[in-house]
Amino acid sequence: MIKRNFTIAIITLTLVIGSILVANNIDLLPETASLNAPIYDELFKVLFIIGLILFLGIFGLIIFSLIKFRRRPGQYGDGIDLEGNITLEIFWTVIPSIIILFIGLYSYDIYDRMGGMQSLSHDHHMSNGSEKIWAGISPSNSTINNSISQLPIEVTALQFAFLFDYPEGDITTGELHVPINREIVLRMQSKDVIHAFWVPAFRIKQDIIPGQPTVLSFTPTKLGTYSIICAELCGPYHGGMRASVVVQEPKEYEKWFENNKKVDL
Repeated sequence: MIKRNFTIAIITLTLVIGSILVANNIDLLPETASLNAPIYDELFKVLFIIGLILFLGIFGLIIFSLIKFRRRPGQYGDGIDLEGNITLEIFWTVIPSIIILFIGLYSYDIYDRMGGMQSLSHDHHMSNGSEKIWAGISPSNSTINNSISQLPIEVTALQFAFLFDYPEGDITTGELHVPINREIVLRMQSKDVIHAFWVPAFRIKQDIIPGQPTVLSFTPTKLGTYSIICAELCGPYHGGMRASVVVQEPKEYEKWFENNKKVDL
């Protein structure tokens, strides 16, 4: 019994250490390009480690059982009928319950750190009159470069495109331009069906729901052009509903803004 328990402990320890090493040395996610991305990546790494431990452990147990308890030559009867193992039943009830509880609490903490649990009433840029913001990810303040104000942008989703409106310059475009290291606040609405605004490199996604405005805040931290994808099935051309977000240096963004804003005559 002691030898068997020792073997199980060694196998379990090996699975845990091996899964942690794999998770720390294999990068399965897109490049990190926003302030939210490292926070989300923490959760992904934890879930990957837990999933890998469970997968390898269960798969290994199945292979072991196929070999250990295979039918031997001359055996034609049924296997031994085992039932009533209270210890095993407690084990496979308590351990999964602890894992699920941990994942739930940790996921809540990550969502809160990303701003998902913040009150949206503070966002004066995005509200008018009695209109209520339905949901969104919107931190109450930016954690970098707080001296720079938020940049409000209106997002309209319709089959099958995203339109971006800059209220300050009366600019409407199909390509989102934003300055680096500045908090961007999107107020989003749909003209027809449910859409979703998803930027994999920023690790952000928010549904856009007709009749119920939603908000989404992010702070880009890496220059470049990144894909915006509709992640909600919205019709026959859903797969083609894409746009781009261009992250620029502040001077380059100001140049783009000045070249595209409408001038009163």
